[in-house]
Amino acid sequence: MKAMLTGFALIAAIAVGADFALERAGFSAQDQNSGAAVRLN
Repeated sequence: MKAMLTGFALIAAIAVGADFALERAGFSAQDQNSGAAVRLN
């Protein structure tokens, strides 16, 4: 049981870390879908 809970905690930490890393690297959906060719009304 302890190993399973540790695994869940590590999965959550990796997911949160990856989210922050990708946001800083410019891979967010907002950054990918906006640019000079995008017209917003």
